Amino acid sequence: MNLKGRDYIETQDFTVEEINHLLDLSDRMKADFRNGRSTLWLPHQTIYLLFFDKSTRTRNAFEAGATQLGAHAHFLDSSATQISHGETARDTGIILGSMGHGIAIRHDLIPGAGNSYMREVADATDVPVINMQCDIDHPTQTLADLMTMREIFGKNLRGRKIAVSWAFAPSYAKPLSVPQGLITLMTRFGLDVTLAMPPEYKLMDKCMEDAHRNAAAAGTKFEVVDDMDAAFENADVVYPKSWGAFDLMSERLDLKTQDQLRRNEEECLKLNAKYKNWICDDRRMKLAKKEAVYMHCLPADRGNEVTDAIIDGPQSVVFQEAENRLHTAKAIMAATMRERPF
Repeated sequence: MNLKGRDYIETQDFTVEEINHLLDLSDRMKADFRNGRSTLWLPHQTIYLLFFDKSTRTRNAFEAGATQLGAHAHFLDSSATQISHGETARDTGIILGSMGHGIAIRHDLIPGAGNSYMREVADATDVPVINMQCDIDHPTQTLADLMTMREIFGKNLRGRKIAVSWAFAPSYAKPLSVPQGLITLMTRFGLDVTLAMPPEYKLMDKCMEDAHRNAAAAGTKFEVVDDMDAAFENADVVYPKSWGAFDLMSERLDLKTQDQLRRNEEECLKLNAKYKNWICDDRRMKLAKKEAVYMHCLPADRGNEVTDAIIDGPQSVVFQEAENRLHTAKAIMAATMRERPF
């Protein structure tokens, strides 16, 4: 399958067959890595990693992955580039695309900003643009999530239930892209998805519509509840994850000063505090199936989103999930940047 030059911005942009190809390639990458086999498939290539937000797993997966593929990853902090002085997405795309072989971008904290920025960059260049997390989707994370579920339950996930639930966090108002990416991708791959959230924490209409449409096309279920317990009942996978209140997060698009952004963040956290009981603990895990697994994109707010007993316990697969970020990042880069198809 030839994906050379394709942008990987949302999983919705790819067919089920193309995503399966990336998953099979990720499996191959992991086996090669574990067995010490060389994967120098992108020798002397360059990928630019442009970050508008902080990162641990994503940055290191792409930097290490590029090295293992024989390429070099340039880390770019947007605040240390001319973007901070107003350089446009189009100009940035033209310049970086003319100097390298791929561009990866994280731009995730402001609804209405990140995805459109990435698509402007993509329109300006012929090299592939990879979404390392935007306001709409986190397609490298959810690909690793799906890879992990296949390792645990097998490739046929039909009839399995995943509970995607909001959870309390006091640290910062987190992006909506992980739950949005989960509900749109997992409904396409046999999983029945239950989304649980307090009323203020709705997701983007586009993503909700895509999830309903994907479920209808795939013959799976997608339901929305306002009760964390109800979501966990009989689940095979639980994925409790905090995200910001959509209406408050959306205000950030029009905020100009750091003081305005700080006050918005305080409002978000004050609202979060109304729902401190939305935590993944031993009682809630017992509502799920006995063999259910706990997943999280990390970092998890320990003691708030989840108790230590759960995240460090036998049902947690978060570190297996985190390792798979490396292999899926390598698969995406290799598939979209390599001259010869796999």
